Amino acid sequence: MKYLIFGLGNMHVDYMGTRHNIGFEVADALASALGASWQNDTHCHRAEARLKGRSLILFKPTTYMNLSGKCVRYWLLKERVEANQILVITDDLNLEFGSLRIRGNGSDGGHNGLKDIQAQLGSSQYPRMRVGIGSNFQRGRQVDYVLGKWSENEQAYLSELLEVCKNAALCWALEGISASMNKFNGVKIVKP
Repeated sequence: MKYLIFGLGNMHVDYMGTRHNIGFEVADALASALGASWQNDTHCHRAEARLKGRSLILFKPTTYMNLSGKCVRYWLLKERVEANQILVITDDLNLEFGSLRIRGNGSDGGHNGLKDIQAQLGSSQYPRMRVGIGSNFQRGRQVDYVLGKWSENEQAYLSELLEVCKNAALCWALEGISASMNKFNGVKIVKP
């Protein structure tokens, strides 16, 4: 069985270490845990690994966040998988920092990356993991916050958060969407 995991973010060096790139950071944590190395490929950096009889293909789209659907659609068709065999990992302002929400489908919640994926697939019926980045910003400063670097407090908890996200993604691939939702929704890495 084949599973595709897309960590969303922006590839340019200016975006590294920002809240908006948490999907890339989770993908990197997965690649590291699985001993997979990144290769440049069409619309992405791609890494492959095998785990307990399953083929896991990891992606970091190079299309920029707002055009993530181009990469997702291309690889879904190329790998000939169903939409329930992909997992999209992204940041979420509506969740507290350190919390996760895994769903088998749902709205884009105002997230431009998810919006583009839905437009490209013509459906919102695909699994996604939203990683809470909080909303600790003043009115009108949302873009600066999302594209800003992690605070010192957040940085202190980031490795723990990435570990939980990595485990949740592996649970999804090995045990399915229901098991990953039951085990990881509601888990929260608390910051001081």
